[in-house]
Amino acid sequence: MKREQTRMYGPNKFKLGLFGMNCSGGLTMTRAPEYWDASFDNNLKAAQLADEAGLEFLLPVGRWHGYGGATDTAGSSFETLTWAAGLLAGTTGISAFGTVHVSLISPVFAAKQMVTVHHIGQGRFGLNIVSGWNVGEHEMHGVRIRDHDERYDYSEEWLTIVKRIWSEDEPFDFKGKYFDLKGVLLKPKPLDGDRPLLISAGNSVAGLAFAARHVDCLFTSGREIEDLAAKVENLRKQRLTINARVYASGHLMCRPTRRQADEYYHYIVHEMGDWEAADYTVAIRTRGGSTSGPKLARMKETIISGTGTYPVVGSYDEVAEEFKRMSALGLDGMAVGLVNYIDDMPALRDEVLPRLQRLGLRE
Repeated sequence: MKREQTRMYGPNKFKLGLFGMNCSGGLTMTRAPEYWDASFDNNLKAAQLADEAGLEFLLPVGRWHGYGGATDTAGSSFETLTWAAGLLAGTTGISAFGTVHVSLISPVFAAKQMVTVHHIGQGRFGLNIVSGWNVGEHEMHGVRIRDHDERYDYSEEWLTIVKRIWSEDEPFDFKGKYFDLKGVLLKPKPLDGDRPLLISAGNSVAGLAFAARHVDCLFTSGREIEDLAAKVENLRKQRLTINARVYASGHLMCRPTRRQADEYYHYIVHEMGDWEAADYTVAIRTRGGSTSGPKLARMKETIISGTGTYPVVGSYDEVAEEFKRMSALGLDGMAVGLVNYIDDMPALRDEVLPRLQRLGLRE
């Protein structure tokens, strides 16, 4: 199918996907026994549950090192292109993304890998383009991390090559600032003369300019609803240049009542949270020149509960109303992390989704 025929372009006004389940712990830094075991069997089961529930997408985190501390969340993680291939082979309707650090892989090699996954998923594969921020992970590969804005210059050249590989039928040469390639031609092409869905999460001036030129979906994050509102308003003001759909990145903890949800949040974060890992996360984000770095020092609690993504915590009714508020702000959906992607799926499927249907956000 073409990308416009996938669930990502379907009728649901507020789309939902699972975020980060390819990593040990998912997005949560907790010593609680329900800490996510990111085995492939568990990933496949969670993907199939999400597929059957009608969720739109699966978004992995591209990591090479963990977050340290006792839990070392993401210390064990699956490479995302091969992960997506396996999950797409075991599902029928949901889309899966590969999260690719473009500075760490040849555009020619990656283009062929992604076409292969695109065929496996019958058009349901998408690419999450990461320009890089983690200095230690780049050093692990022997690759120098570039200055912030130059990373997007490199990504631009890398993606230009990939797009030409996907679309051109004759060999071409390419000489740019970063690549000097001869006789480039690859077959097969993506299915149906289409290309994979493209997304990114850069929210700096350079990141937004890159998104405006290339991507179909832009992911943003914030700690408070006011943060999200300000970001969405800013993006909508630039609508003439940024035509991408806008999604939030978050994590979900819901229970039948608000009191139960708050008690569970306190247990996961304050009783069982890995505060050492939160300290380490602040350090590596700041070292990498992340534009979110100054805020991270005030966000350790949210880092533990969901690696700094937006927290959606409350009763089933409150969670549905929160998603409604996000939709009213102009968000097209959210990628959510769960404490345990299998155990927590029934509440999302059986309680939250029907409420979103009644609110007119999903069919």
